[in-house]
Amino acid sequence: LLPLVEAIPPVRGRRGRPRRRPDALYADRAYDSDKHRDELRDMGIDPKIAQRGTGHGSGLGVIRWVVERTIAWYHSMRRLRIRWERRADIHEAFLGLATCIICFRHIKTLC
Repeated sequence: LLPLVEAIPPVRGRRGRPRRRPDALYADRAYDSDKHRDELRDMGIDPKIAQRGTGHGSGLGVIRWVVERTIAWYHSMRRLRIRWERRADIHEAFLGLATCIICFRHIKTLC
């Protein structure tokens, strides 16, 4: 978890130094540990991590659903479900094409 947070690139926005860390981090039960929570708080990040042994309904699923839905849209394209390309640039090109197709389909349903 912590190497992932450290690898977040700077986000441009307002004037000044670009932000490097989010205000909050949403995660599932796999990352539930006091060590992770304490280290995230030390970094100035509010951890919103579901706790093990508790029932579903913490509210985190509403936010996670957006990510899981998007991954499902990518997996609807068989070529992206399993990565067959050896070169990362070709795979990234297919991801870009899939993103264009997904956006087109989404806009088409809105109109």
